[in-house]
Amino acid sequence: MKRITRNVIISAATAVGTLGAAAALGANGLFSFALDTKAPRSMFSPDRKAGADAAGAPFDDPEGAAAAAWFEEAKQPVTIVSDDDLLLHAWLFDPDCADPKPHLFAICCHGYTGEPAEMARWAHRYARMGFTVLVPAQRAHELSEGRYVGMGWLERNDLLDWIRLVVDSDPQARILLHGNSMGAATVMMAAGDPRLPRNVVAAVEDSGYASVTDQFTQVARSMFRMPRAVARLMVTLSSLVCRRRAGWRFEDASCTRALRHTTIPMLFVHGGADSFVSPSCLQRNHDACASLDRQALLVPGAEHTMAAVAAPEVYWRKVERFVTRTFGL
Repeated sequence: MKRITRNVIISAATAVGTLGAAAALGANGLFSFALDTKAPRSMFSPDRKAGADAAGAPFDDPEGAAAAAWFEEAKQPVTIVSDDDLLLHAWLFDPDCADPKPHLFAICCHGYTGEPAEMARWAHRYARMGFTVLVPAQRAHELSEGRYVGMGWLERNDLLDWIRLVVDSDPQARILLHGNSMGAATVMMAAGDPRLPRNVVAAVEDSGYASVTDQFTQVARSMFRMPRAVARLMVTLSSLVCRRRAGWRFEDASCTRALRHTTIPMLFVHGGADSFVSPSCLQRNHDACASLDRQALLVPGAEHTMAAVAAPEVYWRKVERFVTRTFGL
């Protein structure tokens, strides 16, 4: 009996040790693959990135094609230096209407592995509403410098820098924030930051996740087909790797935590068929938001960041009414 018990204990210890080693190896792999743009095997390698961009930026409909052409023709380059000395790039667009009101600005933030051009549809809509539009390239994306992606946590600091640039150029600026996916997380985390200037009037988030820990756990489970507890362990260890190599922890990057401190009007949008970020995040983010002026829109059948394409009339009616009301247009 003692021998059997001893063998069971040894087998269990071996299994736990093997599991721990696998989780540690997976943690390094997850960080490199998801967040290190210079890693040999990365989501940001040209072949993977091309596929991700193609899936997230459809311009084959008339509005998308017109917006893409306008984006390329009208864009003007702008740069700033981040708090950690990275040269960040953005594209600036003048209002695209006959009689724009003064002091209106919109800042549109793109998603993970994307680029500013994927925000053409949204930027053009806001320009037609009379906004001067700024579309930054997130750090480590397109023309902006950087190696590591912050999933909205580092990028919120960059967004605050872009907001300060706008306010410095026009102290009377009234600013709308709009973000898709990781850009939505960037916007939500900035909206709850105590440094947010009063010039920011309202924000729209589309397809944002609730927290990086939960999102990576979901991705790890689907990618590696592992139990939730094991996936959570791997993500926890990967957060330690991230802190050592990139200077931030996954648990810091929580949209729901940031939204508890948000007071500006917020519109939350999500596609009901989103298989990348769970549609349940819509309700979680909405319920966490401390703003008394918060609205939500779930678009049935829409995939990740595709609500504006799947149901443009429903989407833009909601967005334009929200913006018109909050800005008094």
